[in-house]
Amino acid sequence: MFNNISGRYDFLNHFLSLGIDIRWRKKAIRELRELQPKLILDVATGTGDFAIQSLDVKPDKVIGIDISEGMLAVGRKKMIARHVEQKIELLSGDSENLPFEENKFDAVIVAFGVRNFENLEKGLTEIFRVVKPGGKVVILEFSKPSRFPFKQLYYFYFNFVLPKIGRLVSKDQAAYTYLPESVQAFPDGNDFLKILTGIGYKNTACNPLTFGISSLYTGIK
Repeated sequence: MFNNISGRYDFLNHFLSLGIDIRWRKKAIRELRELQPKLILDVATGTGDFAIQSLDVKPDKVIGIDISEGMLAVGRKKMIARHVEQKIELLSGDSENLPFEENKFDAVIVAFGVRNFENLEKGLTEIFRVVKPGGKVVILEFSKPSRFPFKQLYYFYFNFVLPKIGRLVSKDQAAYTYLPESVQAFPDGNDFLKILTGIGYKNTACNPLTFGISSLYTGIK
């Protein structure tokens, strides 16, 4: 599915979110300013937008990993166009079986990717394994607003408007129907923090963004 929509993925992300996704990524990367990580892993990197944003904290190297070769191909072209291919390396691999040794990365970031893990706890455990002790994990993910009337407006847009536009532009019947279904099934907020804590993450926190459309989760190994 992600291979099919890779060519229109960036456009649809920005268009369907009215550009708010860019602001969310900037805010998420600011969580790393104090740590000043030198080596960052971007899990489920897609076309590499979050990896590019992470350059704001001036790491020596960013490695992005994704299972979709179509998304990675778009991302590699983007790195060359932006002249950051020496800083950002995009690799093909499974987020739930990361091909790295333990305690390798100063920080691990994920934007809208953990929701797609086949086994959520396994993927989060793998991230925990490869981040260094004292390292930080920063996760952006969609969540479910709870306040009236934004909750009702959000659900109407997410379940009826967004899938139609997504299908029209991406030419994929499943992709943007899958999105609201996966968000609905995802254990967001405190439920997600409980999973992180159970795996071993410390100082976990959840910061809802834009009326709770998405949430910013952080944790320390």
